[in-house]
Amino acid sequence: MQVGIVSDTHDNTGLVEAAVETFDDAGVETVVHCGDFVAPFSATPFDGDWAFYAVRGNNDGEWALESTVEEFGTYLGEMGELTLDGAEFAVYHGTSGAIVDALVECGTYDYVCHGHTHEAGTEEYEGTVRINPGGIAIPPASDPFSVATLDTESGDLTFHELG
Repeated sequence: MQVGIVSDTHDNTGLVEAAVETFDDAGVETVVHCGDFVAPFSATPFDGDWAFYAVRGNNDGEWALESTVEEFGTYLGEMGELTLDGAEFAVYHGTSGAIVDALVECGTYDYVCHGHTHEAGTEEYEGTVRINPGGIAIPPASDPFSVATLDTESGDLTFHELG
C-alpha cells in the first residue's frame, strides 16, 4: 500500500495542491496529515480518492477543522493509532519531542509519523521508523517543503521536495 505523509502546510494552498498532486501521481491509497493545516480551507483539498487521517497541530486553532476533516476523512485528535496494510502507525504532530521519542522507543509501532519541526527526516530505532515529512520553510528550518510516500509492502520511503 502506498501511504502519503504530509505535515505543517500552514494554509499555503499552492503547496497543499502540490502535495495532493504528488499523492495522486504516486497512487497513494491513504494520506496521513500530521497537523498544522491551520484553517479548515487547507484541509478540503485532501478530499480525494484515498482514506484520509489527520491529527491536530499546535497551530490548528479553528475548531471547525475537526468537522471539516470528518466530512471526508478521520480526525484523530491529538494523537492517533492506525493499522495500514498490517503495519502499526502512531501519528502525532510532534509538539513534544519527548512524546515523539517515547512513541518511537516503546516498540509498539512500525512507524511513527510526526511533523512540527518543518525538517524532513527519518531514522530507525529497534525496528520502528520515525518519519517527519517536513513542512513549509519557517526559520530555522530552511529546507524546501516536502512530503513523503511510504510503500508498506517494501518499506521504501521517498521524500518529494515540492517547493
